Amino acid sequence: MFYIFHGDDSHTQKITLKELLGKLGDPAMLDLNTNRLEGKNITLGQIQDFCNAMPFLAPKRIVLVQEFLATKPDKKLMDGLAAYLVEMPDTARLFFLESQKLASNHALLKLVEANPKKGFVRLFERPQGSQLEKWIMNHAEAMGGRMQPRAANLLAMNAGNDLSLLEQEITKLVMYKGVTEAAEPITAEDIALLSPYAAEINIFDLVDALGQRAGKRAAELLHKKLEEGSEPFQIFSMFVRQFRLLIQVKELADAGQKAAAISQELKLHSFVANKLYQQAQSFNLPQLEQIYHHLLDIDVQVKTGKNDMTTALSLLVYALA
Repeated sequence: MFYIFHGDDSHTQKITLKELLGKLGDPAMLDLNTNRLEGKNITLGQIQDFCNAMPFLAPKRIVLVQEFLATKPDKKLMDGLAAYLVEMPDTARLFFLESQKLASNHALLKLVEANPKKGFVRLFERPQGSQLEKWIMNHAEAMGGRMQPRAANLLAMNAGNDLSLLEQEITKLVMYKGVTEAAEPITAEDIALLSPYAAEINIFDLVDALGQRAGKRAAELLHKKLEEGSEPFQIFSMFVRQFRLLIQVKELADAGQKAAAISQELKLHSFVANKLYQQAQSFNLPQLEQIYHHLLDIDVQVKTGKNDMTTALSLLVYALA
């Protein structure tokens, strides 16, 4: 039998694969009977040889083929593969693992429709919006904790829909609150305290206010950060980083790239890339470059004793808004 797992939710895809393989016997023996192939240079002969090999002291031979179907192999190879799959020996379990969603008219998806007893297809897509928040709350409950809806919303905003990252964050939050019956639910305040993206959320809010020319709001956000005990030099370094990234994002956006492509090119978390992409619309490139030069001037002034950082930040926010 063959399986096609495709879509961008690699986290759930890996968990599902592990669960399926776990039902096939001793993991150690199964590992000895597992072959892996990856990439566009895979041949039909390689797949056939591995699948035809008899398993050794295990019920099945496992063949994992990664990132192959989306490379669009030539028609001759696909025709040969389709003919082989319906005749593949029952001693083999062949998995096609794809990180991209395949087109609905893909030849192998059609093959499964025509031969449901020979193949199985599952699309793995990352949840979005309310479905993502529901996933977060359910996952916290499965770990023995509870999470308030507002906290789930904030965590989704902070970390995006990277489920591997979210699982780490939820585990940390559940352990922080405890898993006893008397444990309090996870709140938005807990997210702000423990999430590594909370600081970025704050600086995003501040830059949003600047982009909207909302001077009063920007000043309030800055002074709130200072009153909370944030180090002025840390706030300044975040400003520098933020506007450096905004320049890079603006250049790519002006060249026609969307947030998803920018996220990959600059190796940014999807949440960060989306926020930067949105913020970049509030500025033109010369404005961003002028702001960045202003930040460099502040750095020199503070280091040479001509200004203090707190005053410089206040003047910066006033000037930009």
